[in-house]
Amino acid sequence: MRLQRVLRNEEETLALGQELAALLRTMYSSDACVWLHGDLGAGKTTLSRGILRAFGHQGAVKSPTYTLLEPYEVAGLRVLHVDLYRIARADELAFVGLDDLLAEPGIRLIEWPERAADVLPPADISVTLTIEDDHRRAEVNVITAQDSA
Repeated sequence: MRLQRVLRNEEETLALGQELAALLRTMYSSDACVWLHGDLGAGKTTLSRGILRAFGHQGAVKSPTYTLLEPYEVAGLRVLHVDLYRIARADELAFVGLDDLLAEPGIRLIEWPERAADVLPPADISVTLTIEDDHRRAEVNVITAQDSA
């Protein structure tokens, strides 16, 4: 399944995050990997904030660019927000223990996945955000769906 959205402002990006959270709940329950692609400033962290708020997170959602990882527990759901922008080589994930965390069940929101694609859990949903003139464009690709039985 594919969908595209034109995002004219932060509110529309947050709304797409809510839509993705509903999709994650319906199709994946509590275990999925979302790859977030896009240039700096494209809205990856804002989209992650929308997903987390839809799951019930009330606090701030900051970019994990410098910490690499921001973990959240929301209504019994484990969510990891990961930013691999500063990763130079995929083997650095093992060095900092991130590979073990990513292997555990939960919702994993991964910014800049192309930096370590060969060692990451495969994407269940891939989102590409592009900046175009006065708006952003989001392309969502649902790659796999867990059996809901």
